[in-house]
Amino acid sequence: MGQTQAIHGEEIDVVDLQDMYKKFVTECPSGALFLHEFKQFFGVSANIEASQYMESVFKSFDRNKDNTIDFLEYVAALNLALRGKLEHKLRWSFKIYDKDGNGCIDKRELREIIQSIYCIKKDWKKDQENQLLTPEEICERIFQLVDENGDGQLTLDEFVDGAKKDSWVLKMLQLNTNPCNWVMEQRRKSALF
Repeated sequence: MGQTQAIHGEEIDVVDLQDMYKKFVTECPSGALFLHEFKQFFGVSANIEASQYMESVFKSFDRNKDNTIDFLEYVAALNLALRGKLEHKLRWSFKIYDKDGNGCIDKRELREIIQSIYCIKKDWKKDQENQLLTPEEICERIFQLVDENGDGQLTLDEFVDGAKKDSWVLKMLQLNTNPCNWVMEQRRKSALF
């Protein structure tokens, strides 16, 4: 694709990629990104729910489980966010939702992540379809649409298949922590000042 990558209708060019690298190097000159730095990197404040969500995201990126994200893990995370196929992104999202790692998502786990996302994504409040739904109602609706065997737990297959079959479910389940958009937004803000 040359020096640009199309993402959600935007072009990511070499300058944007260099900015992401510079941000990584600035935030973690040691070459290892710690959890507190990761939260700062994404602008997560003292909000407990958002903090817990970012901890789950951090753990999913920390492939070798050394409690840091090194540059290779960072690049792998960027690759997933920028170029990953829908199925890979959904599988990654499943890992975030499955907080206890038992291979299934129960209603409590789903509700907790949805609540955390509500705290992070303030633009959801602008979404007319979901404006009247609480995290509990969203959780119930997802389970009605996706829990094929009615056992109160979502398997990986149910999660992925349900998201692929229903665009509303996909919108609710697919986690979008796109660092590119964040970096570009920071760049735009700094250009204004």
